Amino acid sequence: MAKPPSPPGKPGQVRQLADRLRTSKGRTIGSQRWLERQLNDPYVKEAKARGLRSRAAFKLEQMDDRFKLLKPGTRVVDLGAAPGGWTQVALARGAHRVVGIDLLPVDPIPGAILLQGDFQLQEAERQVLDALDGQADLVLSDMAPNTTGHNATDHLRIMALAEIALDFAGRVLAPGGGFVTKVFAGGSEKDFLNTLKRDFVTVRHAKPPASRKDSAELYVVATGFRGAASTG
Repeated sequence: MAKPPSPPGKPGQVRQLADRLRTSKGRTIGSQRWLERQLNDPYVKEAKARGLRSRAAFKLEQMDDRFKLLKPGTRVVDLGAAPGGWTQVALARGAHRVVGIDLLPVDPIPGAILLQGDFQLQEAERQVLDALDGQADLVLSDMAPNTTGHNATDHLRIMALAEIALDFAGRVLAPGGGFVTKVFAGGSEKDFLNTLKRDFVTVRHAKPPASRKDSAELYVVATGFRGAASTG
């Protein structure tokens, strides 16, 4: 993993300064700050160096290091897979079969099965199960809504995504399987957590180091799926 940028006065300072962008006509201050942050982000640089499609790949790696989610031979579904960083990690860590699905097209990833469509539709769900050639051992969702800046609205939107991901997981997971989804700080909804605790043996929250400190995102990690009967 790449080391954080060197502090001022240390080797690497010149390169950091060179990475800064000057404000130009037509660029807002907010977009300039975002671009500067991207250019100076060690995870962005490391992702490029390793051929990973997003810095988000490190979040899954770090959660896997902690929770041992990805085991050789597992069948994985990556919901909202674009651009494919989590799919890449699942493959690299020994998953037997990885099926990614997104409303957007995803460029091919050797070893992965990538579908374009809405996983809420019955036909898309059937395609996922056919591609898995069995039930899933792990369902992943790094989906997030377009944020509005209004915390209550954004919380409701991401919880809606988490709930539909959980509903899908409850139908496709094999007993003992796991589920990971993104939520926002402020706490997962009580009913959502109660459902998770009913359907899984262990439910934990995690904020991996690659998740930016100023980001409200958290992840719910549920393991030990009790089986489809528990979701009834």
